[in-house]
Amino acid sequence: MHPKNLSIADYNYPLSEDKIAQHPVAQRDKSKLLISNLGETSEAIFENIANYLPNDSLIVYNNTKVIRARMQFKKSTGARIEIFILEPLNPTTEIQNSFSVMGQCEWKCLVGNAKKWKEGELELQMQYNGEQFTIFASKGENMGNSFHINFRWEPAYLTFSDVLIATGSIPLPPYMKRDTEQEDIERYQTIYAKHQGSVAAPTAGLHFTDAVEKSLEEKSIKKNYVSLHVGAGTFKPVSSEKIEGHEMHTEQVVINKQLVEDLLRYSDKKIIAVGTTTTRSLESIYWYGVKLLQDMSASFHIKQWDPYDNEFAKYVNVERSLKAVIEYMNANNIDELHGDTQIIIAPSYKFKIIDILITNFHQPKSTLLLLVSAFYGEKWRDSYKYALDNNFRFLSYGDSCLFFKSELKKFKLK
Repeated sequence: MHPKNLSIADYNYPLSEDKIAQHPVAQRDKSKLLISNLGETSEAIFENIANYLPNDSLIVYNNTKVIRARMQFKKSTGARIEIFILEPLNPTTEIQNSFSVMGQCEWKCLVGNAKKWKEGELELQMQYNGEQFTIFASKGENMGNSFHINFRWEPAYLTFSDVLIATGSIPLPPYMKRDTEQEDIERYQTIYAKHQGSVAAPTAGLHFTDAVEKSLEEKSIKKNYVSLHVGAGTFKPVSSEKIEGHEMHTEQVVINKQLVEDLLRYSDKKIIAVGTTTTRSLESIYWYGVKLLQDMSASFHIKQWDPYDNEFAKYVNVERSLKAVIEYMNANNIDELHGDTQIIIAPSYKFKIIDILITNFHQPKSTLLLLVSAFYGEKWRDSYKYALDNNFRFLSYGDSCLFFKSELKKFKLK
């Protein structure tokens, strides 16, 4: 069945509010780990995850960094206006470059209490590194439920990153019924977060610690990274009855050449994806290779239904696709691919790159749950039922799950 014809009602399960983690566990790697392999379910503690992963494999993380995307302004009338930045528009649309901009910039934003802000410039005075500065915001074009917002600040030598650090707050998901607290600055960020650009954390990575990383190294598990910058669309529910009515969000992604070479080198071994964002990035690389084999000038833009509508892919194995990407990067003398992906991974999708998925538990009727179902099959229901019956914590600050696409040697705890 083409995933367009899937009914989202079939990907529902009962999730009560008391199952949703509102705070992280005291130590990152002390969270629970559900292990799901060939329909068999067991549990462990995340710090021991290396015991369940094969030697000499490749693990890939998303090293995006959550930005302080929420800014609170106050009008002279006393009305509070919240500006939530979504994506850069000017002077650059590249997220990773947008935070080094000085003096002024324009972003697509959500605006809370927008009806109270009909005209005029908002002003906010703050301190950064002991120095007083002022940021101004003016409202431009209305784009549906979002606006073009022009920011300028004085002194102009500060970067937009400096401005956000001083004025912004970490945006927690809407199902966390609380304000951002001090602990979130550190805990709603992976330990390997590097490149600013996300408004939501790649939460499967929140469980990793230096000790866990060391345990993986001891098993000769090589690591590498992608950068997929998570947008607010990740929380957009599927409101249509059929999946074809849902427009998947587009997110910027950066891929380094060493990663593509590693994927090729480990294609006959096991590749582990940390999170759904990493999974979408890795699978998108394959589809970009397919596009290049059809047109060597193709841009790195993967559309929502590309994996299901491209007949040419039947003739392209993973090795051929990855080699096409490497050849393109070599021919153009580039070490990083900058692109975007709108890929939706849903049941009937045939995974090309990943063999093992580490992920958190996802919301009912979400595209993330569709991805899990595509990877593990209908047995995801048994895994989720086990988690619900055994007091696992759900969603962003919740516990994690280890899914195996195919049978691997089952490891015992040491």
